[in-house]
Amino acid sequence: MSISEFMTHKHRECDQLFSDAENSVVAEQWSDAKQKWHLFKADLEDHLVMEENVLFPQFEEATGMTQGPTMVMRMEHQQMRSICSNLESALMSEDKEAFLGLSDSLMVFIQQHNMKEEQMLYPMVDRALIQAEAVIADMKSAACA
Repeated sequence: MSISEFMTHKHRECDQLFSDAENSVVAEQWSDAKQKWHLFKADLEDHLVMEENVLFPQFEEATGMTQGPTMVMRMEHQQMRSICSNLESALMSEDKEAFLGLSDSLMVFIQQHNMKEEQMLYPMVDRALIQAEAVIADMKSAACA
């Protein structure tokens, strides 16, 4: 399995968890929504940690590119974390309207972010990091830490 395939699969898993949480909010099933939100948030953070602590540093070391796409992706990760914090506040307040408004913003942002990674960054990573299995194993370990 390539790094691109592994990470794209992770994107889809995360998207599904987010959709599950959002659907529970729509149905005003707050307890279920909070549980699903925590699953999504943990999965998202694991994904970001895999990229920030393993994938990006290895890519930067292999290519010497520290001010390129990985820098932009890190900034976008911070924006996602900020939106998630606001979403969590809306969820804990059981504010359906606020949550759904913010969730639309987050979903659009994540879709654009994922497209950049899947179409540009990950193919570059696949070319630069030929030991895909070792990198994937390192990412899995980082996510579980």
